[in-house]
This record gives sequence, structure tokens and C-alpha cells, in this order.
Amino acid sequence: MAIKAVVLLLLSLFIGLASLIVYAENSKVSIARLSTVHRYNHQGMDTTSFFRRSLISPSPSSEVAPPGSPLAPPSSRVYRATTYGADPTGKTDSTDALLRVISDAFKTSSNRILMQGINDLGGAEVHLEGGSYMISRPLQLPASGGGNLVIHGGSLRASNDFATDRYLIELSATSDGNKALPQYTYEDITLRDLMLDPNYRGGGISVINSLRTSIDNCYITHFATNGILVQGGHETYIHNSFLGQHITAGGDPNEKNFSGIAINLMGNDNAVTDVVIFSGAIGVMVSGQANTLSGVHCYNKATGWGGTGIYLQLPGLTQTRIVNCYMDYTGIVAEDPVQLHISSSFFLGDAFILFKSIKGIMNGVNVVDNMFSGSGKGINIVQLDQSKGAFTAVNQVVIDRNNVQGMTLRATVARGLTQGNGTSWTVDFNPVLLFPNLIRHAQYALSPSTTGTFPNHALRNVSGNRVVVESDIAVPATVYVAVDQGMVTTS
Repeated sequence: MAIKAVVLLLLSLFIGLASLIVYAENSKVSIARLSTVHRYNHQGMDTTSFFRRSLISPSPSSEVAPPGSPLAPPSSRVYRATTYGADPTGKTDSTDALLRVISDAFKTSSNRILMQGINDLGGAEVHLEGGSYMISRPLQLPASGGGNLVIHGGSLRASNDFATDRYLIELSATSDGNKALPQYTYEDITLRDLMLDPNYRGGGISVINSLRTSIDNCYITHFATNGILVQGGHETYIHNSFLGQHITAGGDPNEKNFSGIAINLMGNDNAVTDVVIFSGAIGVMVSGQANTLSGVHCYNKATGWGGTGIYLQLPGLTQTRIVNCYMDYTGIVAEDPVQLHISSSFFLGDAFILFKSIKGIMNGVNVVDNMFSGSGKGINIVQLDQSKGAFTAVNQVVIDRNNVQGMTLRATVARGLTQGNGTSWTVDFNPVLLFPNLIRHAQYALSPSTTGTFPNHALRNVSGNRVVVESDIAVPATVYVAVDQGMVTTS
């Protein structure tokens, strides 16, 4: 029995020793594998770190910058004004330096094009770095053209010898005389976060034959001609900006002497949104079709001083929408309006809408759902200037659903009633209707006050904006009448 016990003990020790050896060998393999994985991950981290560092700190360029025209780092398309020698204090002339900045920005290329013939500049930025720069000549973009570029972040002020017929920033190409300019020269140019001061010697921004230009968060003041001029091209969007010839918050003692035009739209398909115009003879002048004005607050010059908030000078084909605007003591003027929509706007301080007859045409005009507030002087909310001839071609004109306080309501749609005991009832709409002696459509209902009475009755006359209803017998009755001056009727 003792011998058997010793044999079993030795067998157990042998099996345990063998298991320990196998475990140790497996552990070595695992450690070796772990070490290999660790080294692999470490090398990967080194590669990633190197890649990140290369993005943050690009290697110095081997290119040599031409004198006075430093190149931006190869991986950057941000061109900084001070790097080119522009003076951010405004004490010295920065024109040449800033023109070099713009020139270099236009030399970049993404090897793509936008509109045919317009190079894609790849989102290049001209950064003014919060400086205030004096310039003696316009910052005119290169005639070679381009697009997808931003100019932002600073102030420009005209010198005392700046040309009076030019603009601080000009998106306008000048031909060298050897070849004709393309239809469009610039596309997707953004001007934002700028303060522009023409120093009463010219204008702020001109946008000529450009596509899809954005002017955002700009403050333009001290202009003599136009704060912003848009001529030709398509789709210039002006938004979140402030414009005024003189810096004032209203009630300026020199208001009657204000001149200039804050925004002059001489092109099609543009939009002015969320803009304040606080001084100038005309807030927005429109002489191109299919433009939209929304959220515009005009208190540029009171109508009593000869000012106009919005002037639509395109008789015969207006195609303009004015919505959600605030006409503050200054109104809207439209010449021979055709397809004009004015709605959801607020007119304060006896501000009104004036339609001027040039060839006597008014077609497709809606003035609806506006608010008018005045001083109680009886000023008509909508008025006609027929000094050059009466409006004779009036069609599809709807002036209705406007609410009025302290002014006199004018409309093309009216409803009225009269009561009496007799054979004739007259409802006079002259106090309400806009056009004299014009009723295109009339409806009436005669309701006798006594039961059992059924008189014959008819509409007898609608001349002079008066509606006359007559019956064959005398009865006490109420007559209800609705008229429309602008409705189109078909047979």
C-alpha cells in the first residue's frame, strides 16, 4: 500500500510540472504577440501624429515670393492684408498693397470653372484682419475674372482725393480694348463683415455683370452717389446690412439735405433682405425686373422733406415683390406698375404708396394685408399721380384688407349699405375707392323691411363711383352693395 501511494504522488507531481511548462510557453507566445501589436500601434500613432503635424505646420515653401507680393503658405488660400504691407491704422495709403492682395488671390486656381470662362478660386479669402485702411483708388477686381472668393473683416475709407465717380470696391472689369469682355466676369464673390466709408466722394460697392454675389453684414456710410450699385448680372443678395449717407438715428436737423441712393438695383433677380437704411434721398431704387425686398426698414428721408423709401422706376414691367418691410415716415413710389406685390408691411408717420402714371398703365398690382398709421391729418394710404395723364389701362388691381389708423383708407374693393323707404337707393363709394369714376363689377341685394312685399328692382347706375338701385314700388328696405375696380370679368 505504501509503494502504491508513493507512485500516485510521483505521477501527480509529474502531471503538474508538465502543465506548468505548457502554461509558461503559451505565456511567452502571448507576450511576444502583445509586444508586436504594441509596436505596430505605436508606429501607427507616430504616423498619424506626423500627418497631423504636417497639416498644422506645413513645411516652408521653396517658392520665392516676388518683391512686395508675399505668397500665402501653399496649403492656405487666406491672403492677409498686413502681410502685403497694408497699413491697418489708416494713416498711410494702402491702395497698392490691397490691390496686390486681391491680385494674388485671383492667381490661385482649383483647376475648375464655375460659369463658362470664370475660374473657380477655390474659396480664397482676402482677410483685412480687423484693420481700417485708407485707399485713394478703387479696389477693382482683376479683369481676368473669377469666383468663389471672400473679402472680409475690416474697414475701408476713401482718401480726400478719391474719385467722385468711383466705388471703394468694384466688381467691374475694364476691357483692354483688344477683346470684348465676357457676359459675366465674376461669380460667387462674397463681401462680408465690412465697414465702408466713401468719405462723401463716391460710392461703396459696385457690382457689374456679376453672378450670385453676396453682400452680408456690411455698414456703408458717407456715400455721395450710391451705397451699393448693382447693374446687369443676376442674383446679387444684400442682407443683414446698414446703409446711410449720414450717421443718424432719425430726427436729424439736416435731414432735408440728405442726398444719394443707398441701394440702386439696375439688374434682375436680386434680393434685399433684413437691411436698415437710415439716411439718403432714396432708400432703394429699383429699375430692373424680378427683384425682392423683404425685411427692409427705411427711415432714410421723410416724405415731407422729399424723400422716398422705395422707388420703382420701371414703368410697364415692374415684377417686384415688397413684403414685411417697415416704411418709417417715408413711402413707396411706383411708375406704371405692372406685376407688383406689396404685403405684410408697416407704414408709419403718414407714409403712403404713390402710383405715378407715365402711360396710364396699372396691371397685376396687389396691395394687401398692410398696416398704416398716421397723425390724423387724413392722408390717403394709396395715392395717384396722374399729372402726366390718367390711368386708363387698369386691370387685375387689388387693394384690400389693409388696416388703417390716423389715415384715410383707399381700396379697389368696397362694400356698403343704405336704408330708406322709397323707390331709389344710392351708395356712394367715392370716400373709399382709389380710382375716380371706375366700377368694373357691382353686386347688390335688396332686403325689404316688411313681410309679404316683393318689389321688382334693378341696378340702374354705377357712374361716378356711385351705385343706384331702383324698385317699381316704394318699400322700406336695406340695400347691400359690393363693388370692385380691378376685377377682370369674362362674358
